[in-house]
Amino acid sequence: MKVAVIGCGAIANSAHIPSYMNNPDAEIAYFCDIIPERAQAAVEKYGCGKAVVDYHDVLKDPEVKAVSVCTPNNVHAPISIDAMRAGKHVLCEKPAARTLSEALEMQKVQHETGMTLNIGVVNRFNDSVRRIKEYIDSGKLGEVYHVYASFRAHRSIPGLGGAFTTKAIAGGGALIDWGVHYLDIVMYCCGDPKPVTVSGETFCKLGVDMEKYVYKDMWAGPPKYDGVYDVDDSVTALIRTEGPTISVHGAWAQNIGQPATYIDFMGDKAGIRLDYGGYFTVYGSEHGALYSFKPEFEMKNMYQREIDCFLQCLTTGEKLASHIDTVIITAKIMQAIYDSAEAHREIAL
Repeated sequence: MKVAVIGCGAIANSAHIPSYMNNPDAEIAYFCDIIPERAQAAVEKYGCGKAVVDYHDVLKDPEVKAVSVCTPNNVHAPISIDAMRAGKHVLCEKPAARTLSEALEMQKVQHETGMTLNIGVVNRFNDSVRRIKEYIDSGKLGEVYHVYASFRAHRSIPGLGGAFTTKAIAGGGALIDWGVHYLDIVMYCCGDPKPVTVSGETFCKLGVDMEKYVYKDMWAGPPKYDGVYDVDDSVTALIRTEGPTISVHGAWAQNIGQPATYIDFMGDKAGIRLDYGGYFTVYGSEHGALYSFKPEFEMKNMYQREIDCFLQCLTTGEKLASHIDTVIITAKIMQAIYDSAEAHREIAL
């Protein structure tokens, strides 16, 4: 199957491109990037495909059946929509879009065209996450009544002054960049419960004076001091659903030097702590005694599984857990958190 990668930055080179290269059923026909050197570098590095600047050139090729959209958030919606209308299946990186309205338009076009639109919520293909879902579905935790999601770092705002910290491009900061993964894990493991009310606050504090911002690391740097910083560097929220309540505490940057990146699933029979990106521990009581154990298993590459499942579903017609119809729930929650923060009141969904 001939595919194209639109956007040849970090996530494309670290995840999408290698995964397509490792799949014997895929052939990358195009590398597309608005920076010509990036696209050409991909052609030379991977020894295949054609470098193009305009994604419309990709969409005009009838042999291309699917595309990965690995661009900044502000063009997720227009590129995905154009691709579906051109008869291409789409795997769009997370978040689906900058705003709920953009994500809803993407979903509408998916329904109209019948093309596949999956979103890059890659943790739905993670071995730890999938096992936690099995624990919950089988009743081992009993009633999961509350989930606590923490994605907090000391001082690691990405690319200060660049695309990540510019609301017009990214749509938001720590919540839409990191929080989307944590919220999606919670929703997936708990069966995608319908959200009912959301109350949240976002903060734009530590990076406002960019030249005085002292940082531990800046993985999308270096800083651009003549750029824009108008997004949330921390967030807190309470989400009530028809299932568990969800507490969210996140920060790109906080004045606490201890990172906290985990999710706690609280059940009345047992609980689980997931160390984000790693393994998990189960806690409970049995026969009058407390226990805890950490399952051991092979952790396969979740990006490879995501790409493999994406390609497979295009031939089988299977609707994956990462389909826009499911992921739209997380988009609604994030939009409600931002709306609640702006209005300083609870939002009913």
